[in-house]
Amino acid sequence: QVQLVASGGGLVQAGGSLRLSCAASGRTDNMYAMGWFRQAPGKEREFVAAISWSEGNTYYKASAKGRFTISRDSAKNTMYLQMNSLKPEDTAVYYCAARFDPKVYDYWGQGVQVTVSS
Repeated sequence: QVQLVASGGGLVQAGGSLRLSCAASGRTDNMYAMGWFRQAPGKEREFVAAISWSEGNTYYKASAKGRFTISRDSAKNTMYLQMNSLKPEDTAVYYCAARFDPKVYDYWGQGVQVTVSS
């Protein structure tokens, strides 16, 4: 089993920054990738960014490119999402996830609220 604990959400004005963290514990050996997803009120959960755990390759939702940066500290089993130039439309509950399968996210953390005021 793997446990994921997300932190770092909050309230920020448009144009501001936040950094989310997601710490993984448990059986993390052979983790394939970790990612961030978000869900805004009344909308479906959507992909934001992901990072391959061994190579550090990164992938982003189009609207996140250039504003968000995903990274990881393998020694700490922790993933980060640096979010800059935040917009009100970034307001959502953000979830971190881990996968050991190339296609399926197996484990999910609790969500953290990110609210961007205009």
